[in-house]
Amino acid sequence: MQTDLLDTATLRSLPWGADVRAVLAAALDAVDPHPAVLRALRADERIAAAVKASRRVLAVGAGKAVYPMALALEQYLGGQLERGLVVAKDGYLPAENELRRVRAVEAGHPLPDRRGLAAARQIAALLQTAGPDDLVFCLISGGGSALLTAPVEGITLADLQQLTGLLLRSGAPIQRINGLRKHLELLKGGGLARLAAPAQVVTLILSDVAGDPLDAIASGPSVPDPTTYADAWQTLEQYGLLSGAPPAILAHLQRGLRGELPETPKPGDPIFARVSNQLVGSNALAAEAAAAKARELGWNAAVLTTRKEGEARVVGAELARLARQVRREGIPLLPPACLILGGETTVTVRGQGLGGRNQEVALGAAAGLAGLPDALVVSLATDGGDGPTGAAGAVAGGETLGRAAALGLDPAAALDNNDAYPFFDALDDLLRPGPTRTNVNDLMVVFVR
Repeated sequence: MQTDLLDTATLRSLPWGADVRAVLAAALDAVDPHPAVLRALRADERIAAAVKASRRVLAVGAGKAVYPMALALEQYLGGQLERGLVVAKDGYLPAENELRRVRAVEAGHPLPDRRGLAAARQIAALLQTAGPDDLVFCLISGGGSALLTAPVEGITLADLQQLTGLLLRSGAPIQRINGLRKHLELLKGGGLARLAAPAQVVTLILSDVAGDPLDAIASGPSVPDPTTYADAWQTLEQYGLLSGAPPAILAHLQRGLRGELPETPKPGDPIFARVSNQLVGSNALAAEAAAAKARELGWNAAVLTTRKEGEARVVGAELARLARQVRREGIPLLPPACLILGGETTVTVRGQGLGGRNQEVALGAAAGLAGLPDALVVSLATDGGDGPTGAAGAVAGGETLGRAAALGLDPAAALDNNDAYPFFDALDDLLRPGPTRTNVNDLMVVFVR
């Protein structure tokens, strides 16, 4: 990752701004999907044996990182790969497509669209051609839930689009959202493994979910599903979505609750007997790489957690208090300190503004950082996209509020309206690396010099 792609006005103003850019770039470089997939393939002798014993080798996949993953798979397999199909988010395929045996298409995210629906149907059809002597590679990364959309009978794409919009604004954590999706679609929650059976399936996964629960990443297409129809219904109840959910979705879930529909495949189901799921990259790898680079540059660095969750603005305020604690007490580290947290916050949308959870973390930190010298809170979406914006996150520091006041910007009003993007855009403090073609959730970093 070129560090100049992670530049902002605040970072340019600091003598140590280059250190911040280098730490963020190191984190992204550590979870580059191409070398990660190659390492995983070359390290596992069982995969080589499975390829050699197979009649045909196919590849399917979905996610923001699926293109470099597919490129690595082609490089490893060469002519042994017969064909495949993968789905990436708009803008995440390069202008020069180097894939030769795998067809790569783009589709909508975070709202599913007709292109994703068409691709999911083609993937399902390809899987159903696989026999017991065939091997299917499944490449999964964050974003796959929206990109691999195949609703069950009776539910339309419009129904899923409406529900997805409600869920994205609800503040529900991704595990709950994906538990619901699994009960409305054919390829999620072990559905892909069911369609591929009796073929052997090897799934390589780049995690974008805190704690790396394989069943939640891209809604676990080849992983047993521990959730139930009752869990799905409870999500709608808990987040106040019953009144706005499409009637067809409510009717489907009610049929499931009455036992009129089969549950998703559970642990122990024989369809998973020939399925392996392997994690090839995670938030923890990115966080540790960031810490290592910071230490190399002379900072006292530590990874505090890779499971940080909560309302974005509240987390931002917590990070600002942490920065003040470092400055005042030297806890948990003495300055120069670099404290790294990974995870995924949520935003309960109440306003009509434009932003994303990482930008809202930074905005939530701004008030607490006011006047604190040589301190920053940086929040970054590792995929390069934060909410429906062209930014990946933002930087807030001790001067943010003063600079904002000089421009007539009101941070409290921006928070109330969920309008972090124009606030930081006016300050030139948005992080804009563009599509990184990786996705291991978010990184929040507190710097105190």
